[in-house]
Formats: sequence, C-alpha cells, structure tokens
Amino acid sequence: MDGRAYVPAIDILSIMRTDLFDFELPEANIALRPVSPRDAARMLVVKPDQPLIDAIVSDLPRFLQPGDQLVVNDTKVIPAQLTGRRIGRETEPKIEATLIKRFDGSRWQALVKPAKKLAQGDVIRFGNEGRVCLLGNLDAQVEHKGENGEVTLSFSFHGPILDQAIADVGAPPLPPYIASRRTPDERDNADYQTMFAVSEGAVAAPTAGLHFTPGLEAALRARGVGLHRVTLHVGAGTFLPVKADDTAEHKMHAEWGTVSVETAAALNEARAKGGRIVAVGTTSLRLLESAAADDGTIKPFTAETAIFITPGYRFKAVDVLMTNFHLPRSTLFMLVSAFSGLETMQQAYAHAIGSGYRFYSYGDASLLFRRST
Repeated sequence: MDGRAYVPAIDILSIMRTDLFDFELPEANIALRPVSPRDAARMLVVKPDQPLIDAIVSDLPRFLQPGDQLVVNDTKVIPAQLTGRRIGRETEPKIEATLIKRFDGSRWQALVKPAKKLAQGDVIRFGNEGRVCLLGNLDAQVEHKGENGEVTLSFSFHGPILDQAIADVGAPPLPPYIASRRTPDERDNADYQTMFAVSEGAVAAPTAGLHFTPGLEAALRARGVGLHRVTLHVGAGTFLPVKADDTAEHKMHAEWGTVSVETAAALNEARAKGGRIVAVGTTSLRLLESAAADDGTIKPFTAETAIFITPGYRFKAVDVLMTNFHLPRSTLFMLVSAFSGLETMQQAYAHAIGSGYRFYSYGDASLLFRRST
C-alpha cells in the first residue's frame, strides 16, 4: 500500500471469553443526535478504586494537570456510503456500498449489500436521483469478490476526480445503530466530523473528538495542557461486535496511521518532565501504543496497525483515556476494560446506563484513568 510498512501489532496476552464483555443496553440510552454545544455532553470520570464522578465535558481541564498532553486524531471522515444499482443485466437491483480501504487511485475495497446480487465483472452505477457527479453518474466494476460481502471496486474515475465524484454522490457512513433508526441527513455532514478533521481517509469518526470546541481547547491551553495531533484512519471494523467465543479467535481489521517525528519528540519530552499522555479516543490510544517501545518511548510511526488490546495488556504510553461509551462485546469495551479494569468498567457502565448517559458515536464521554499494574 503505497510502500507503507505493515505492523501486525496484535496484543492478546490471554484468552478470554467474549461473553465477559456483554451487557444489556436499553435502546433509550443510544444517542441519535449529538448535544449542542458539543462540550455540554456528560462525562463520567472513572478512577480505579475511587468513587465515580458525574461531570460534563467542559469540566475536562479541572481533571487534568499543567504539563499533561492531549493527543487527538485528525482523521477526516469521507462520504463513504454509496447507493446505486447493478446495470447491464436484465434486472437492476439496488446496491449499497461502504468504502473501507483504498488500494490505489481508482480501486477501493468495499462492503456491499446484498453481496449475493453481484458477481465479478458486474458494473454498479452510483448516484441518487436528482444528484449527479461530474459527467453524470459514478460507475464501478466488481473486480474481485471476497468473503463476508467484501468486494474490490474499480471506479471509472481516478485520483482527485474520483475523490470529488465520491464526495458528490456519497454520504457519511453513520454507524448501523444510528442509520437503522433514522435516515442520515445534511446535519450529519457536520455533526460526524471533529473540529480537528483535516486528513481524509476514515470511514468512521474518532468519536471522542466530537466533544471538543474551540472554547474547550482554549481552556485546556490556559490550564497548561498541550495538544498534539496524530492520524489514524478509522475503518468499518470499529462497528463490529466480536462474534468469536474467545478473544484470541477474533481478527482485527488493519488501519493506517502516522505519528510524526515532531509529535513523538514533544510527547517524550513532556513525559520526561512528569506530564501525562491523555489519549482522546481509542483510536489515538491504539496508535500511540503501536508506536511505543517497551520502555514507553514513543517512536515516529507510519504504518498499518491491527493492535487488539484486551485485559492483560501492559500499557506503555497512555496514562489517561477520554472515550465514548461502547457497544457490548466490542473490541473497544475490551480495550477500556484492559485500561481501567474489567470490574471497574462493568460498574461504570452499569452506573452510566442507570443514570441515563447516552451511548455510542453521538453519545456522552468517559474520562478513564489507567489502573496501576
């Protein structure tokens, strides 16, 4: 992939039953829209062996110390949800495609529904009635068909022209637990991007970053907290529950990320002076842990990572994690359980559900402090 290295950083230190990470979540707790302003969302502060604290996101500066360093993900969500029809045969069934990985200037890997309606060589014409892109519609040929609905699409446009065509006919790929309950609309184009989004390539938002506002950033800087940017292009795998009975049987999707030389040096310098590394979102955490050496030193990093963090993992770089509330049986709930302890997180989630916290992408936040090892 463009000469980039691949780092199969898969950390599963013990086999655990997936059902340990299951819980019941009422539909009423699932957020369908974000709050406004963004930093008015609730925030549950979780410190191991201490009482839970109910706060709001704008309170974040008072829970951090001068010298702490926030790390945000500046990836930008592309309009990766495409709707079209198979053409060139007697019937033209509707096809829905979600772009998940770019191979080169004209080819993407995508998840399609219904996959059984497509065969290698078929052509899909994307574009909604009343909305056209460039010369008309956007065509793609099915170059390869894999398992579980994954196909390789070869588009009729290339490079920046293809990017513009996708932007014209595509829509934000809202998570299925939102899209199944309401129709995505124009509001989502803005709501589903963080204020840091500049590097196009994600098919899902790094949702902890959705809570930030310019005012909150200014308050953090006034507190003496630094802010740094990294990039991890979030993939569609972030939505998927773990279906295997044991965590060791689950295969993570690889995602591309980068930590610059300058960011790595600044974080290492701050940590040497006693500052804590505060990851905004599990994507930032996974990238920093992938870039960290065994002694905790953060190295410059440009590669794909498939790191899978479950209880038993030894954290090397991150001290505090700000994140949203995650799905049952998900790799992300496993990650937060590794970070603060499974029993602690079970208690925190039970409190959040009972107290009406809003879950998932447009939901509320939690501020987690790492359990001592």
